[in-house]
Amino acid sequence: MGSVLVSPLIGTLCMLVLLSISIVDGGVVIPTTLDGPFKPVTVPLDKSFRGKAVDMPDTDPLVQRNVEGFEPEQISLSLSASHSSVWVSWITGEFQIGENIEPLDPATVGSIVQYGRFGRSLTRQAVGSSLVYSQLYPFEGLQNYTSGIIHHVRLTGLKPNTLYQYKCGDPSLAAMSDVHYFRTMPVSGPKSYPSRIAVVGDLGLTYNTTSTVDHMASNHPDLILLVGDVSYANLYLTNGSSSDCYSCSFNNTPIHETYQPRWDYWGRYMEPLISSVPIMVVEGNHEIEQQAENKTFVAYSSRFAFPSEESGSSSTFYYSFNAGGIHFIMLGAYISYDKSGDQYKWLEKDLASVDREVTPWLVATWHAPWYSTYKAHYREAECMRVEMEDLLYKYGVDIVFNGHVHAYERSNRVYNYTLDPCGPVYITVGDGGNREKMAITHADEPGNCPEPSTTPDEYMGGFCAFNFTSGPAAGKFCWDQQPDYSAFRESSFGHGILEMKNETHALWIWHRNQDFYGSAGDEIYIVRQPDKCPTVKAVDIHKT
Repeated sequence: MGSVLVSPLIGTLCMLVLLSISIVDGGVVIPTTLDGPFKPVTVPLDKSFRGKAVDMPDTDPLVQRNVEGFEPEQISLSLSASHSSVWVSWITGEFQIGENIEPLDPATVGSIVQYGRFGRSLTRQAVGSSLVYSQLYPFEGLQNYTSGIIHHVRLTGLKPNTLYQYKCGDPSLAAMSDVHYFRTMPVSGPKSYPSRIAVVGDLGLTYNTTSTVDHMASNHPDLILLVGDVSYANLYLTNGSSSDCYSCSFNNTPIHETYQPRWDYWGRYMEPLISSVPIMVVEGNHEIEQQAENKTFVAYSSRFAFPSEESGSSSTFYYSFNAGGIHFIMLGAYISYDKSGDQYKWLEKDLASVDREVTPWLVATWHAPWYSTYKAHYREAECMRVEMEDLLYKYGVDIVFNGHVHAYERSNRVYNYTLDPCGPVYITVGDGGNREKMAITHADEPGNCPEPSTTPDEYMGGFCAFNFTSGPAAGKFCWDQQPDYSAFRESSFGHGILEMKNETHALWIWHRNQDFYGSAGDEIYIVRQPDKCPTVKAVDIHKT
């Protein structure tokens, strides 16, 4: 037979059909969301694996202070709103804890970063600001805490996808760090993406945490998203006593105490990784940390640098940034999310400003999940969902990452508890390895459906979770079987890696701690369909 000529159009259609069935990557057939919605899968609990869910002690060399005087420690990076700017943060001086503490004076030490492109001299210099925060308790017998001097310096005028080297500290005191390195994000564009983005939640500082971080580092991420619950300092009293369940063990304390040195231990342990890989953090419930004068979230807001001002936010609780062709929205589940509130108004404005021709991917994160089938925290964030879900759907959010529930779960595309090909894929990855128990039981299993009265978010005080009025669970508070929106769930510690392949295909891989580094516990291509699911802005542009 003679050769057959296939038109470019038919060739393109054939390729789309192949992609809709599966994608072969390294000899492995990986499903895509176009194959879905998938039948719900629950991986049986591996009772042999619990890991060493014990906090690292302050005697561990990895958490001990190994600098002198005002030399920098706990060095970390975070992104600004775009590729041209990066934040460098660190701490100088020692924290104090006790009854009589005297805060350090931030003015005594400079906040300076010397930097330049890799292979060249450190000829550029940036100056930033510094602060000291305290955790104070108005009750006799509790130990107060004051931090070392926390420095935040913003580097500007950086080139995209470029390797830089830097030192931080105060050269006038001969107190500079060693040289560290980082690579900037690629320029924003539909074909421009960081290679790998690590996503982890509810990390803590246990020997499960070290396994998670080792796995994560072995995947060589360009960026880390930490979706809430960082150090778990609030599982300790100020005298250093600890418990997996604070309220169970310390139910008579006059205020929920914390042991702030755990933050310093966490920063020291994480420094080798996050001094070269930017980490973007959003607050979780373990960051509330109430203290005197009803102050909350002070450690969280002080220790990390956030691109709040750059993204038009007035708060450390919510902000946005670009990483190549991805626009990330970090939302606060523990600050007002009402339609009349500042966060909602900021979110609406931020979403309206996103140009999907430049950043096709829209990824949102916050701590407490809207779509989780585990009994732990079941429908706890329902009020936030009621207020904000329509807005995220309207603007075509592609993926949502959450923590809070100490297990892994991936949804089918869903909107308002109904399967919807244009809804986001929700991924709960709150299994970083903290010392609290892993979530195991599911709300849809016999006898596990919680009483509705137990579900409100205690901090926000909202109650919006009622019996369903339609669908498979009509008239009930829980499903009788794994809901159709839940595609895959498993109780194991781990982290995830997100790889954007182009403007329509993203590879998501969840790695379990008990597996070899190259193994995947869950793997899928998340596929955008902008032609079938036009965003508000795309529709408006089309009309004009």
